[in-house]
Amino acid sequence: MTRPEPSRTVPRVRRYLVAPLRRFLAVEAASGILLLGATVAALVWVNVGSAAAYAGVWDARLAFGWAGRLGGMSVHEFVNDGAMTVFFFVVGLEIKLEWFQGSLADRRFARLPVLAALGGMVVPALLYATITHGTAGSHGWGIPMATDIAFVVGIMAVLGSRVPRGIRVFLLTLAIVDDLGSIVVIAGFYASAIEWFWLALAGLGIASMVGLRRVGVLQIWAYVLVGVLVWYATWQSGVHPTIAGVAVAFCTPLQVRRRGDVWSPVGFLLDRLHPWSSFVIVPLFALANAGVMLAAAGAPGAGRVALGIVVGLVVGKGVGVAGAAWLAVRLGVATLPRGVAWSQVLGAALLAGVGFTMSLFITDLAFSGPDAIALGDAARQGILAGSVGAAVLGSVTFVAGSRVAPKS
Repeated sequence: MTRPEPSRTVPRVRRYLVAPLRRFLAVEAASGILLLGATVAALVWVNVGSAAAYAGVWDARLAFGWAGRLGGMSVHEFVNDGAMTVFFFVVGLEIKLEWFQGSLADRRFARLPVLAALGGMVVPALLYATITHGTAGSHGWGIPMATDIAFVVGIMAVLGSRVPRGIRVFLLTLAIVDDLGSIVVIAGFYASAIEWFWLALAGLGIASMVGLRRVGVLQIWAYVLVGVLVWYATWQSGVHPTIAGVAVAFCTPLQVRRRGDVWSPVGFLLDRLHPWSSFVIVPLFALANAGVMLAAAGAPGAGRVALGIVVGLVVGKGVGVAGAAWLAVRLGVATLPRGVAWSQVLGAALLAGVGFTMSLFITDLAFSGPDAIALGDAARQGILAGSVGAAVLGSVTFVAGSRVAPKS
């Protein structure tokens, strides 16, 4: 297959990337404000209000369910295991759209952020593993790997013209690859004991969705019904049920012909669900998970958990992202976007250390045993401190670097 000429590449990038990117950034920038507000509300609720009341709300048991099987779910579990499935479904749709028609579609443009994202996942995990080696918290090595796109986009909106378009696309692509890496980590390393019957049933449901697509079934309710069954079977299997959201998203057709016109189910669902995910589900998740006592946690190794996350987010992300990008350019594997300076790449690398939604999500899965609560609290403290530190350092770097950056 021949590569497109540069003159044809530009219109394609404008059509498939710029417009969706603007809509995506607009929603994420606004949702970052709600996410921040929900986080502050949770912290105030626990530290100034009543920690017991906070725990009582999220630990309350739900009384509904199919055949009584969901009756044992708490409100917290419903948010993390149920509502967050929609968030992961939206993430899966965004990854699929970007892979085929967006920033990942042209592999030449995607090399730099993809390689930088890999460096930004490996280095923080290694630093965390080194710091927590031999402690009960060592299993949380996946916590500092992810980038929270809502907070990052919000910060970029505040910085304005100091962040060139090339860096915005770089960070968005990096965050998408981060999300994909986090999904792989959750599915591969943070699953409980596998119930193979239920997992096979979930696989059968996915195969049924593929079959529905191939025979031309376009009614969304049919896919929703099968998708709910896939979620339930995944939940019973021991694999985290939010992975079902990603699997169903990957099975969603990118384009179909309907009444002579080309229609994109992925684009349709993304436009409809992305605002709900960003403005309702993610802030609700933050409210349910960010409530942590700011006093020091007392479990053995808790201090090293917090330190490992802070170092991973502030140092590991910056070194991993910027180092991998520099190495890729130095080896000739990738090139810097036009009008982008290395100081801006460093600023982007530091901003990538703002880890929140995925980091909190992995925290909820990472620890078990008698010290799980204390280790989880320490991890949340580290996520908050590390994210604030990365946001400040990244913003300062952008402000300083904008004075010497080339014109885009």
